Amino acid sequence: MSIRDWRGRQVTVAGLGVSGIPAARVLHGLGAVVTVVDDRADERARAQAAELESWGAAHSASGAPDDPGAPGASRAPGDPGDRGGRRAGITVRLGDGDTLPEGTELVVTAPGWNPGKPLFAAAAEAGAEVWGDVELAWRLRGTAGGRAAPWLAVTGTNGKTTTVRMLASILTAAGLKTAAVGNIGVSLLDAVLGGEEYDVLAVELSSYQLHWAPSLRAHSAAVLNLAPDHLDWHGSMGAYAADKGRVYEGNTVACVYNAADPATEALVREADVVEGCRAVGFTLGTPGPSQLGVVDGILVDRAFVENRQKQAQELAEVSDIGASSSRGPGAGPPAPHNIANALAAAALARAFGVPAAAVRDGLRAFRSDPHRIEYVDDVGGVAYVDDSKATNTHAAEASLAAYEPIVWIAGGLAKGATFDELVGKSAKRLRGAVLMGADRALIAEALARHAPEVPVVGLDRTDTGAMPAAVREAARLARPGDTVLLAPACASMDMFADYNKRGEAFADAVRALAAERA
Repeated sequence: MSIRDWRGRQVTVAGLGVSGIPAARVLHGLGAVVTVVDDRADERARAQAAELESWGAAHSASGAPDDPGAPGASRAPGDPGDRGGRRAGITVRLGDGDTLPEGTELVVTAPGWNPGKPLFAAAAEAGAEVWGDVELAWRLRGTAGGRAAPWLAVTGTNGKTTTVRMLASILTAAGLKTAAVGNIGVSLLDAVLGGEEYDVLAVELSSYQLHWAPSLRAHSAAVLNLAPDHLDWHGSMGAYAADKGRVYEGNTVACVYNAADPATEALVREADVVEGCRAVGFTLGTPGPSQLGVVDGILVDRAFVENRQKQAQELAEVSDIGASSSRGPGAGPPAPHNIANALAAAALARAFGVPAAAVRDGLRAFRSDPHRIEYVDDVGGVAYVDDSKATNTHAAEASLAAYEPIVWIAGGLAKGATFDELVGKSAKRLRGAVLMGADRALIAEALARHAPEVPVVGLDRTDTGAMPAAVREAARLARPGDTVLLAPACASMDMFADYNKRGEAFADAVRALAAERA
């Protein structure tokens, strides 16, 4: 879309938050008439609204020195949005996120807003499209005067952030101007409209964002895995998977899938892609043709080589994966799911033409984010590892598979999850378990059914002070050589502001324990 297409367009932004405020500012700068709606009307929302309206008023002066269609340009009197020769400011309506403002031509929604909200039904009735901020960024790429950088997109139930950061590290090692964007790093809107001109973008996308991004067409994309999550929002596993599968639509070079997860391959088969786009699998085993995999501790490529039937390209050693540096002194290889993440990142980079040496160098340079299988300390021969980001059973299963024997700290808000499969797969690795949080009983019941020999300590409290107690109980159960692993398999909001705060509380408790025993 050209900048001129936005002048005077009546746009409603749904959600006054992390994505809504930047979207409102960008749209206002393009000349749209912007109204922001939000269900909230609390003190924080009122402060955000006042700040945004003040910003809109300050940036509504008419006149632009160069391009009459550029952000900041004036309108002739009588143009939509004209206010006596000045651009309209931004209007914010609090306490009513269900009513569609009159004259709305487009709704730009925060990704988490449920599709069942009356606002969206009203938009459909009015003939107004609904986009998310990702769709808005996709439509605006290239409008700032530079070329539109291609997107390498990553989605999946778990591992998205790690994979995107690995991908960005590999692309950087190849000498490409890139950024990790989407749910992490640089804002997508900033990336497509800012002053930087990128060669390629590494884009993390959630199922929510993909639901509201109907025209997104990536260069190449990966679905890392699929497990039940956010089903209250999507309504069913089928709908959740379909939204994840949108990432493959219109891919031009490669659709990367997990060979160990047939559901991801099924999404590739269902996708409508550009002719010549290839399906590329990744596996922790020996790769077949058109796959990346592992042979004798070496990451190898049989997809982006001249003769896929007979040739393979060595990319890196498993030990090159920088995430292993967070596992502490004398640690073994990275967790299996991080090897899989590295293979997915390598596949996307190779699809973009990155040489093998850059894959190796990028993986060596990569460092994982906090609270993702992060080594904290060794106390009395016991390693303490923080994987607070393991907020669902699928993530916790991957984390538990990386260690043995384990004293497991778990619990929180289950979000409707069940734990029998997780416990059944992980029982042989457990030395003991310490459970806390609102839904700890659900995990305790699964342990009683599938691992009755594992000692379990339940903490009958949901305040933040439970974490030091949990660490002390875990230390009591652990023996030298064990790992005390925080992998809650649950959300944190019953006790902590977010998983970051939960991880910080764990690390603080471990350091306090180390200081006591020094």
